Amino acid sequence: MSLFQDFRAAFQKRNNALIQIILLNVCVFLFLIILKVVFTLSGFDVLYSNIVRHIGLPANLSEIIYQPWSLLIYSFVHEDPFHILSNMLFLYWFGRLIDEFIGSSRVISLYILGALAGGILYILMYNFIPYFKPNLHSSLMIGASGATFAIVWGAATLLPDYVFRLLLIGDVRIKYIAWFYLVLSFAQIIGLNAGGNIAHLGGALLGYVYIKMLQNGRDLGNPIHWFVRKITHIISPKPLPTLGKRHSFSEVSINKEKTFVRETYIEQHELDIILDKISTSGYESLSIEEKQKLFKASKQ
Repeated sequence: MSLFQDFRAAFQKRNNALIQIILLNVCVFLFLIILKVVFTLSGFDVLYSNIVRHIGLPANLSEIIYQPWSLLIYSFVHEDPFHILSNMLFLYWFGRLIDEFIGSSRVISLYILGALAGGILYILMYNFIPYFKPNLHSSLMIGASGATFAIVWGAATLLPDYVFRLLLIGDVRIKYIAWFYLVLSFAQIIGLNAGGNIAHLGGALLGYVYIKMLQNGRDLGNPIHWFVRKITHIISPKPLPTLGKRHSFSEVSINKEKTFVRETYIEQHELDIILDKISTSGYESLSIEEKQKLFKASKQ
């Protein structure tokens, strides 16, 4: 199977948002590399700079009015290999937890809302904080940093005591990793990459608020879920259900009651099996499906 077919299969697979977002970032990165090399060799390097200018996020409000799409598109744009590598690694490590515990659709919501929050905070800081105003007209931000930090802080808020095993350090709870990079980003907002570090703070705040509100029963990503479902339905509509045997109201009520009792028994039985598995083999021995069931049970 060719590389193109591999990419296509990943994009067509349902509930695969994390990999799809990573692949989209990689595709944009590769496309920009090709453009940069071709345009530079052809003497049109200025044209390449203009393209990046129109997909990156400017701090100047007068520019954003004419390219509002950049408020989201910038989060898929990278020019430096190490920049995209670090963002995609963090996105995968922490996004995997979001995907496993609260679903693939929440990965999309956190990424988009994190990008918007990071971008808006960046614009506000550059327009209203005197320290940044001298660079207002020249500043341009690209990269998935804000979106990635939303997912990092979303995972750390959802599962603060989850452990990553780091090379040369050992086991570290992800809440400490999230706090370390947040403090580092705050310290560097007066550095060379001020815009990126401001976006980190905006994304982190969004990730924290999103999970806290989700735990209280309100999903900030509902409009995004609705839009994604509509697009998915247009691209691959589900076949209409076939007509079956008609049932009376009493038959339907009895069947629903039986189904409810049976499903409740199965859920409790499965939960007991999962808890026994944790006690004997540890939490890490659980499958993705078992982790999701445990998380849902804890919210009931």
